[in-house]
Amino acid sequence: MNALVLYSLAALAEIAGCFSFWAWLRLDRTPLWIVPGIASLIAFAWLLTRIDADFAGRAYAAYGGVYIAASLAWLWIAEGQRPDRWDVTGAAICLVGAALILLGPRGTAS
Repeated sequence: MNALVLYSLAALAEIAGCFSFWAWLRLDRTPLWIVPGIASLIAFAWLLTRIDADFAGRAYAAYGGVYIAASLAWLWIAEGQRPDRWDVTGAAICLVGAALILLGPRGTAS
Protein backbone atom coordinates (compact mmCIF):
# COMPACT_ATOMS: atom_id res chain seq x y z
CA MET A 1 0.00 0.00 0.00
CA ASN A 2 1.22 3.49 -0.63
CA ALA A 3 2.11 5.80 2.24
CA LEU A 4 -0.84 8.15 1.79
CA VAL A 5 -3.35 5.30 2.08
CA LEU A 6 -1.59 3.88 5.14
CA TYR A 7 -1.33 7.27 6.79
CA SER A 8 -5.00 7.97 6.08
CA LEU A 9 -6.11 4.65 7.54
CA ALA A 10 -3.85 5.14 10.55
CA ALA A 11 -5.30 8.61 11.13
CA LEU A 12 -8.86 7.31 10.93
CA ALA A 13 -8.03 4.52 13.39
CA GLU A 14 -6.31 6.88 15.82
CA ILE A 15 -9.01 9.53 15.72
CA ALA A 16 -11.79 6.97 16.10
CA GLY A 17 -9.96 5.32 18.98
CA CYS A 18 -9.35 8.60 20.77
CA PHE A 19 -12.90 9.75 20.10
CA SER A 20 -14.25 6.64 21.82
CA PHE A 21 -12.50 7.76 25.02
CA TRP A 22 -13.76 11.32 24.44
CA ALA A 23 -17.31 9.97 24.09
CA TRP A 24 -17.00 7.97 27.31
CA LEU A 25 -15.35 10.65 29.43
CA ARG A 26 -16.75 13.88 27.96
CA LEU A 27 -20.06 12.89 26.39
CA ASP A 28 -21.18 10.55 29.19
CA ARG A 29 -21.37 7.46 26.99
CA THR A 30 -21.07 3.97 28.45
CA PRO A 31 -17.55 2.76 29.32
CA LEU A 32 -18.10 0.04 26.71
CA TRP A 33 -17.11 2.68 24.14
CA ILE A 34 -13.48 2.07 25.07
CA VAL A 35 -13.54 -1.53 23.79
CA PRO A 36 -13.68 -0.59 20.09
CA GLY A 37 -11.49 2.39 20.96
CA ILE A 38 -8.68 0.16 22.18
CA ALA A 39 -9.01 -2.07 19.12
CA SER A 40 -8.87 1.01 16.91
CA LEU A 41 -5.74 2.31 18.64
CA ILE A 42 -4.07 -1.08 18.18
CA ALA A 43 -4.94 -0.93 14.47
CA PHE A 44 -3.47 2.59 14.34
CA ALA A 45 -0.15 1.44 15.79
CA TRP A 46 0.01 -1.55 13.45
CA LEU A 47 -0.81 0.54 10.37
CA LEU A 48 1.89 3.07 11.21
CA THR A 49 4.49 0.29 11.24
CA ARG A 50 3.57 -0.55 7.62
CA ILE A 51 4.96 2.78 6.37
CA ASP A 52 8.02 2.35 4.17
CA ALA A 53 10.50 4.50 6.06
CA ASP A 54 13.95 3.71 7.35
CA PHE A 55 13.34 5.41 10.70
CA ALA A 56 10.29 5.40 12.95
CA GLY A 57 10.76 9.04 13.92
CA ARG A 58 10.59 10.16 10.30
CA ALA A 59 7.46 8.06 9.67
CA TYR A 60 5.82 9.52 12.79
CA ALA A 61 6.80 13.09 11.92
CA ALA A 62 5.35 12.81 8.42
CA TYR A 63 2.22 11.24 9.88
CA GLY A 64 1.66 14.35 11.97
CA GLY A 65 0.57 16.40 8.96
CA VAL A 66 -1.85 13.75 7.79
CA TYR A 67 -3.25 13.45 11.32
CA ILE A 68 -3.95 17.18 11.46
CA ALA A 69 -5.79 17.16 8.14
CA ALA A 70 -7.74 14.02 9.11
CA SER A 71 -8.68 15.59 12.45
CA LEU A 72 -10.20 18.55 10.64
CA ALA A 73 -12.09 16.18 8.33
CA TRP A 74 -13.40 14.42 11.46
CA LEU A 75 -14.38 17.80 12.90
CA TRP A 76 -16.45 18.49 9.80
CA ILE A 77 -17.88 15.03 9.04
CA ALA A 78 -18.37 13.48 12.48
CA GLU A 79 -18.92 16.56 14.61
CA GLY A 80 -20.66 18.82 12.12
CA GLN A 81 -18.31 21.78 12.63
CA ARG A 82 -16.88 23.15 9.39
CA PRO A 83 -13.16 24.03 9.57
CA ASP A 84 -12.45 27.71 9.02
CA ARG A 85 -9.84 29.18 6.69
CA TRP A 86 -7.21 29.15 9.43
CA ASP A 87 -7.80 25.44 10.05
CA VAL A 88 -7.47 24.68 6.34
CA THR A 89 -4.39 26.89 5.89
CA GLY A 90 -2.69 25.32 8.90
CA ALA A 91 -3.45 21.81 7.68
CA ALA A 92 -2.10 22.64 4.21
CA ILE A 93 1.15 23.92 5.72
CA CYS A 94 1.44 20.75 7.80
CA LEU A 95 0.83 18.51 4.77
CA VAL A 96 3.58 20.29 2.83
CA GLY A 97 5.89 19.73 5.78
CA ALA A 98 4.89 16.06 5.99
CA ALA A 99 5.61 15.61 2.28
CA LEU A 100 9.04 17.19 2.69
CA ILE A 101 9.84 14.88 5.59
CA LEU A 102 8.65 11.74 3.83
CA LEU A 103 9.73 12.44 0.24
CA GLY A 104 12.73 14.74 0.61
CA PRO A 105 15.95 13.55 -1.00
CA ARG A 106 18.32 11.94 1.46
CA GLY A 107 22.07 12.15 1.09
CA THR A 108 24.63 10.09 2.89
CA ALA A 109 25.13 10.87 6.54
CA SER A 110 28.12 13.06 7.19
